[in-house]
This record gives sequence, C-alpha cells and structure tokens, in this order.
Amino acid sequence: MLDDGQIESFISDGFVKVEQAFPSEVAAAGRAILWRATGCDPEDRSTWTQPVIRLGDFADEPFARAATAPALMTAFDQLVGQGRWLPRNSLGTFPIRFPVGGAPGDDGWHIDVSFPGDDPSDYLTWRVNLFSKGRALLMLFLFSDIGDDDAPTRIRVGSHLRVPSLLAPFGEAGADLTQFAYAPATADLPEVAATGRAGDVYLCHPFLVHAAQRHRGRTARFLAQPPLLSRGPCVLERPDGAYSPIELAIRRGLGD
Repeated sequence: MLDDGQIESFISDGFVKVEQAFPSEVAAAGRAILWRATGCDPEDRSTWTQPVIRLGDFADEPFARAATAPALMTAFDQLVGQGRWLPRNSLGTFPIRFPVGGAPGDDGWHIDVSFPGDDPSDYLTWRVNLFSKGRALLMLFLFSDIGDDDAPTRIRVGSHLRVPSLLAPFGEAGADLTQFAYAPATADLPEVAATGRAGDVYLCHPFLVHAAQRHRGRTARFLAQPPLLSRGPCVLERPDGAYSPIELAIRRGLGD
C-alpha cells in the first residue's frame, strides 16, 4: 500500500513511483513481444532506423499481468477511490524510443486529453475538463530499465496544481489543448525524469504536464503510457468530504 507520505507527495507533486509493481521477468516477456512488433532486430542496430515507433494496445499475458498487478490495484483504490475506476487487462500506447539520429517530433510539453470533441476520429480535437472526464490517471509502465540518457519522460513537478484554474472557465465542456496556456503557466517549475527499473510504474495525476525527449543512450527504451479510465468525472463538492487524492489536488489547485 502507498503510505501517507506517498499519497501527500502525489497530491503536491502530481505523481508517485511504485517500485517493482510487476516482476522484471514479466517486463522481459513483454519486451520480446514488442521487439517483434517493431520489426527491428535487438541484435542488429542497423534495423533501428527511426527515433520512435508507436505501437497500439497489447493484451498478451505479460501486459495483462502488469496491468492487474496487486500493488497497482491497491494504489488505484487509494488514489482514485474504490469503485471509481475501470479495470483494464491490456496496455497501450507504447512509444518505443531508439538511440538514433533525428528529432523525435513528439517531445513537446503537454497534458493528456480524455474525451472526444465534435469529431471523435480527430484526436487533435479531443478535450479535457476540470473534472477530468474519462481519465483517472496517467500511467507510465517501465518495460525496460530507463536511466537519464534513455529518453525518460520529463515531468514538471506540481504542474497539475496550476491546471485547474486554467480549466475552470471552460466548465464541463472543457477545452482542447490549443485553448489554454498550460505550458507557459508551468515553465518555471522544477523538472524530474521518470527513471527506474523494468517493472516500476509511475502513477500520475491526469493534469500533470509532461514531455518526451530524445534518446541519448545505447539500448531501446520500452514504456507503456496507458490511461486508467474513470467510472465518472471527479466530484469537487462532496457533502461527506470523501475526496480522493485526485480530487483533493484539483481542489488545492483551485485554492480550496
């Protein structure tokens, strides 16, 4: 279980790292599947021709085991609330990053949108609202060891606390990512890198501002970044005061 200090860190910083949430041998089995899906040869660097290859959802046994790891089930209840999240037995998307030349083209600071706009097929029009409709958590599943040079996800610490006041004017309809200035509003915050060992998982507030970066290491980086979906939007006025840490962070960001 997450202790009180970890939960408070999640509320104040926007993320918590669950070390060895799933076994390293499960991560290794998952990597083998992903290597095949990339079409690249792990022993032949000449086949590594792109800085990033994006793979979709995978429900093979290693990914189902990682997604349903007992430590994560407990943490979901602690951070989101019992009965407030949707179980999953698959993982995706996988941005597989390689140490090859060229800009990755996807390394801008952003938050993740969570529900469709007028055209569900156009992801650029998807939206996010103050109540985080559709998304309970952003998750980073490390399927390989990731050091400082291995393209770890960059995180702006505490950025999730500045997003609620920016989203509040848009109400339930929310906004797409072109409509509010979350990146400039968080540019002064300290950054950390989501490094760790295969089997570690970062559980992040859905409003956390984060970014990819270029791979400067030697081996391919394997990471899944699926959402944990919610059963309903956050409730920011609960008569019983039974707020989840996600809701408490949003309320803190609004000054409550």
